[in-house]
Amino acid sequence: MLRGDLEARDLEEFVERSVFTTTLEKGLNVARANSIFPATFGLACCAIEMMSIVSARTDLARFGAEALRASPRQADLLILSGRVSIKMAPVVRRLYDQMLEPKWVISMGACSSSGGMFANYAVVQGADRFMPVDIHVPGCPPRPEALMYGFNKLQHKIKGDPDLGWRRRYNAIGTEEWARFELGAPSGEALESAARIAELEPVGPEPEEAAQAAPGREAEEAAQDA
Repeated sequence: MLRGDLEARDLEEFVERSVFTTTLEKGLNVARANSIFPATFGLACCAIEMMSIVSARTDLARFGAEALRASPRQADLLILSGRVSIKMAPVVRRLYDQMLEPKWVISMGACSSSGGMFANYAVVQGADRFMPVDIHVPGCPPRPEALMYGFNKLQHKIKGDPDLGWRRRYNAIGTEEWARFELGAPSGEALESAARIAELEPVGPEPEEAAQAAPGREAEEAAQDA
């Protein structure tokens, strides 16, 4: 079709139907959403279901995320597949901090999202207490199809507003601060400051008060002897 075959109005309508405009950032977001590198990281029984998403039945490669990385420095998606213990929380947070931006987190299963059946002192009652979580997938354990649904939701989120997680991460509480308030245990700095205050403050009365109280005690002792 040649340009001379259309009138000016028809040409504008033809261009509107055939061409669409966008921004470079939106194009990059679409590329990011279809090129995700998950980390090969498993915590508990949900990791068995996570392994199934790369099988032929679900086939994560259809969405451009089949390249699982063994190093957090090469991954941009962390799937928490299982409960997170108190001792494991700093390790998970360290792995998360080693990942490059932009990065996202999927909390897979009830145990990683809310503690699940492990409602005790040794298990973190929700991974979002010490690190940002973008998608929660319920279940105990979730089926591979449920994890794929959460993965698709993450893709839509990345295409829409990928900076949402970045803004949350700046306000996230670190693991050490979280453990201090959650467990009620004083940290090393608190113990050092308490010891320093105890050394500076005298245990007994002030010297002036002690000098004023001394004559009274001597008079009472003399009266008792008499």
